[in-house]
Amino acid sequence: MRPGACAGGIAVVIDVLRASTTIITALAHGAAGVRPVLTVEEALAEAAAGDVMLGGERGGRQIDGFDFGNSPLEYGRDRVGGRSVVITTTNGTAALHASAGAAEVLIGAIVNRSAVAAAAHTLAIKHGGCDIHLVCAGTDGAVTEEDLLAAGAILDAAVRHDGCTEDAFDETGLQALGLFRATVAARPAATDAIAHAFTSSIGGRNLIEIGMEADLPASAAIDSYSVVPRLGSDGQLHDATFAF
Repeated sequence: MRPGACAGGIAVVIDVLRASTTIITALAHGAAGVRPVLTVEEALAEAAAGDVMLGGERGGRQIDGFDFGNSPLEYGRDRVGGRSVVITTTNGTAALHASAGAAEVLIGAIVNRSAVAAAAHTLAIKHGGCDIHLVCAGTDGAVTEEDLLAAGAILDAAVRHDGCTEDAFDETGLQALGLFRATVAARPAATDAIAHAFTSSIGGRNLIEIGMEADLPASAAIDSYSVVPRLGSDGQLHDATFAF
């Protein structure tokens, strides 16, 4: 993404496998806030300065000395309820920082696709009808099928529930929407179809290779949460749904 591409608009950051799914899950399970940082050193400095829990990965695996990795299955209410979490990941937190300059930054995934579509629509109206940008984190700078699939899921929800029309989407958006609709049409259950599609995606294959395939169905659980993480002026992500 070119610098400033989201300036003045609504940025919805998507790293479905797994940073965005994990952040949504942490807030849904009662985390007091999630602060995304770029480096391990920044995360350790945050921990030294205050009572926070550390989550994140490099190469898909939990960072030494951290409380959690980047699996949404680790962020249960019994572990994160009422606690602040600092997180750093290979691709997702970098995409968040690359969205600086946007009027609003939200986190989107398949697990909150309807809620985030509605929130982005509401905020775009609040900001005078500004553009909405779906920012796919990808892997090592390359757009991945799993993030396009999640973008398509959000666009499908926008069409179904928020009165958006497909002629408002750019070419990449239409491709993402088509990918999502073709994927869920392939099997009777949408979650199963998405999880199966993940197995052949870059991020999905990487997770299978390191033995974390259980994260695939967890990340494919369509509309399982109504939480919409929103980046605040304090640099933390909080659930914004109360504001709409």
